[in-house]
Amino acid sequence: MALADAKNEIDLAFTRKGLTGLAFENAFGGATSFLRRSYRKDLTGVDLAILGVAFDQAVTHRTGTRFGPRAIREASTLLPFDPPYGWPTNPLEEMAIVDYGDLAFDYAKVVDFPATLTAQIATILAQDVGTITLGGDHYITLPILKAYAEKFGPLSVIQFDAHSDLWEDDDYSRIDHGTMMYKAVKLGYVAPKRSLQIGIRTQCDDYLGFHYLDARTVHEKGVDFVVAKAKARVGDHATYITFDIDALDPAFAPGTGTPVWGGLASWQAAAILRGLAGIRLVGGDIVEVSPPYDPTGTTAVAGAHVAQELICLYHYAKFVK
Repeated sequence: MALADAKNEIDLAFTRKGLTGLAFENAFGGATSFLRRSYRKDLTGVDLAILGVAFDQAVTHRTGTRFGPRAIREASTLLPFDPPYGWPTNPLEEMAIVDYGDLAFDYAKVVDFPATLTAQIATILAQDVGTITLGGDHYITLPILKAYAEKFGPLSVIQFDAHSDLWEDDDYSRIDHGTMMYKAVKLGYVAPKRSLQIGIRTQCDDYLGFHYLDARTVHEKGVDFVVAKAKARVGDHATYITFDIDALDPAFAPGTGTPVWGGLASWQAAAILRGLAGIRLVGGDIVEVSPPYDPTGTTAVAGAHVAQELICLYHYAKFVK
């Protein structure tokens, strides 16, 4: 369908008649749902829900990721004109995906935030719908993993990140994006011996059983090596992917709170994600996109592409035999 044939197909976030299909409205106008999916709370017949979590009150340095979901959605309007490049299938045509909007929470009651997010994810999962979450800082992964572990048991996790987020922290009332994976392991949400961290380039004294491939290893050993290690590590277990945008080098993603040089190039991240096709992905997130530190929007574009790749991996795991 050409743009000229779609003159009545405007604001597909509200007017789309079904839950599948590409989008042919102007990228620079209209309601910015993720990939022009329908905004919808009714999950009847839905396979996957996109949830925004505009939370950045757990950061150790620069705030701003509360604007991440909005920026990622806006950047995603460039993507749904064509099937996702490099994939043998098209989840936009073959899977019912909705934009579930953003999590509602009281910003002034931070202590209530984790339970609020866990309850929201659990509500979605209870309807046999998966989630891809747009963050927000990386703390949000902890309450998400709690809901997933309650359904699937301890998860295999593939974490793309400059930081391990395994700082020791046994105060479980603290809300900190640098200790969330430590707590996820200690609370039994994650099975570290069948999990993997990719792109690490900051000090960690104890990986708690996680295998890790630091950024230098990725550069030296190559994409195929990383993919093989990841697939061998997670096997056929229920797997969650969390992608901190600072896994990318600041040259490719400057808009983040704790940038670290020497990271992955965007092409490496894309190739690794596509190489993971076939893992049993049950959900994922993209976090730490902080638009105030990137006036070009490059980081949000990267975040939108990551989220699209996670959708493709979920589709591949659920629908491709």
